[in-house]
Amino acid sequence: MLPRKSMTWVLLLLLLSPAIMNLSTSQSDARWAAKKRRLRDKVHKMFYHAYDNYMIHAFPHDELKPLSKSFTDSLSELGNLKLERLPQDYSGSALTLIESLSSLVIMGNNTEFQSAVVWLSENLTFNVDARVNLFECNIRVLGGLVSAHLLATDSTDRLGKGVYKNQLLTLAEDLGKRFLPAFNTPTGLPYAWVNLKYGVMENETTETSTSGCALRALRKLWSMRSSLNLLGTTLDVSTGEWIEYSTGIGAGVDSFYEYLFKAHILFGKEEFWRMFHSAYIAVQKYFRHGPWYHEADMRTGKATYWQLTSLQAFWPGLQVLVGDIAAANSSHREFVYVWKKYGVLPERYLLDHQMLHPTEKYYPLRPELAESTFYLYQATKDPWYIEVGESIVNSLNLYTKVDGGFASIRDVTTMQLEDHQHSFFLAETCKYLFLLFDDSFLVEKNYIFTTEGHPLPVLSSWHDRLPDTYIQTNRTLLKVLLLPKDGKPSTTDKFNVKASMSSYNIEFMGM
Repeated sequence: MLPRKSMTWVLLLLLLSPAIMNLSTSQSDARWAAKKRRLRDKVHKMFYHAYDNYMIHAFPHDELKPLSKSFTDSLSELGNLKLERLPQDYSGSALTLIESLSSLVIMGNNTEFQSAVVWLSENLTFNVDARVNLFECNIRVLGGLVSAHLLATDSTDRLGKGVYKNQLLTLAEDLGKRFLPAFNTPTGLPYAWVNLKYGVMENETTETSTSGCALRALRKLWSMRSSLNLLGTTLDVSTGEWIEYSTGIGAGVDSFYEYLFKAHILFGKEEFWRMFHSAYIAVQKYFRHGPWYHEADMRTGKATYWQLTSLQAFWPGLQVLVGDIAAANSSHREFVYVWKKYGVLPERYLLDHQMLHPTEKYYPLRPELAESTFYLYQATKDPWYIEVGESIVNSLNLYTKVDGGFASIRDVTTMQLEDHQHSFFLAETCKYLFLLFDDSFLVEKNYIFTTEGHPLPVLSSWHDRLPDTYIQTNRTLLKVLLLPKDGKPSTTDKFNVKASMSSYNIEFMGM
């Protein structure tokens, strides 16, 4: 039995220990918050280093060449690997400025946002003799304009009174109409290329990617799936025949999966969910090998190429939206492993040989790993993802920052730079990193981010009915009605979903 004096000390310690623990937790929280603010400020500086250099050396042309401090009118070159049929008189469409609009809003710079909107309203025209890639022009330009229009007209009154009269929407409508000739095909699947002034050119190629097919063409595309519920990578828009049967979750097909689920969230259509559900199960069955995803023949499901591509890094983020947190975390960690192995994420990594692809050793400032890191942190609040974000920020500043902006990496083994700052660096890479460390823009709001990182609000007026979400339990997807904390259905309440396959509470504040 303890002496009375010792017992007194024990009782005092028991009384004091909760206070000591609370003080320690409070101090830890304060240090953590300070670290996130510091990293947010670092990303803020990165964005403006890229943006300011673009405005000084490249605007109103499309993209910045940071090494030579010059510009490239690259909208007509996107997806045009052979650089064929380039326009002679095209002088840019301020692509990087358009891509930066939503990032300016998220970072709180309404003054610059207003200046950009005014300039675009007064100067931008799409009546130009330029052959553009429908997919790239759609996600970057049309998506950027529509997102900015919605941000300009929301309830926060970002712009001065009388400044905005739907000018961005007018531009978006004009551009969208210029896309329409591409859909005039026997299958309804659009051409990959369209001239903004003259429509589809004579002898235009009929090959397009699965990702390049838009919403109204979706049913036709889905009807072309194999008996395994797999789709190929490229197809002929005239004949409706597949050209490339080898497929996966990377280039050429990646955005297709993203469109299906996000369209379901945005428009509330059950049809999109049924398509995605079938496609997702097929992906997990035929492409997944442990934490990795290889490619396979859409007809047989047999593996074709064992490789990791940088574009695949979006997949864990999509899995978070579905609620498959365990699978998302597993594959995300493999991408992080490759990032840390080389300092950045190479374009292609051969899984069967654990080595770089001999020619595709570049890193063009892609955002997909940062994107998935943001989603996983939102879902789990695990500080490890903040550490991953810090590693990405440090690598970008160490290897790609130059006096004139941020340069792509030509070879990750030598860190030789390439004279190109892609517009998606401002639209996505910086945006997702900023939101990872500071998500205040998303509080009490509900957004879907497009495949190019442009936010679109989830609005009840866009829905056929109340939105649904889905969680995965023992690899079986179950449908649950979204309910806010008071138990009453609402289309504007942020998602509060508990993933029963994990111990995480998922709070989607920025889907």
